[in-house]
Amino acid sequence: MAALEQAILTWIHLVSAAIWVGGSLFIGIVFSPILKTMSNSVEERMQIMIRVGRRFNKIAVPSLIILISTGLYTSHQLLSKPGILVETSYGNFLIIKIILVTLLVITYAVHVRIIRKDVEDKIMSSKLSEEQIQKLRKNIIILGEATAVLSVAILFFAALLDAGV
Repeated sequence: MAALEQAILTWIHLVSAAIWVGGSLFIGIVFSPILKTMSNSVEERMQIMIRVGRRFNKIAVPSLIILISTGLYTSHQLLSKPGILVETSYGNFLIIKIILVTLLVITYAVHVRIIRKDVEDKIMSSKLSEEQIQKLRKNIIILGEATAVLSVAILFFAALLDAGV
């Protein structure tokens, strides 16, 4: 691959990572705590978070798909030579990164499954009990924290790969 093509691919990968990771961390570290000061009602906070989540997903999901696609494309040579994957530190770090990305996708899929359209509609129309909302909120927080930790760990392994460690 030519240097310019590699630079463009890396830039696309980094922009997508900035959107996915930056947005996820912003929602978890900045927006969610501020939201607590905006409303005492857990139901109202959930409704606002759903609206924010819907909007964020319009750019986050394509960014995640681009991240995975550009990552696989960039590493396709190593993936076609299994020996290199297990015989080099680069290959080992790549395997760990792939596992972390897989866990991230699974975590996101579980999140989407828990907050599916019918559940969102029930929250938005106030048709869930306080107990159901609290349980849902707890699960969302756990999944959000897992997403943030996995995303940051993936960035760390990306840095290791970039450094050629």
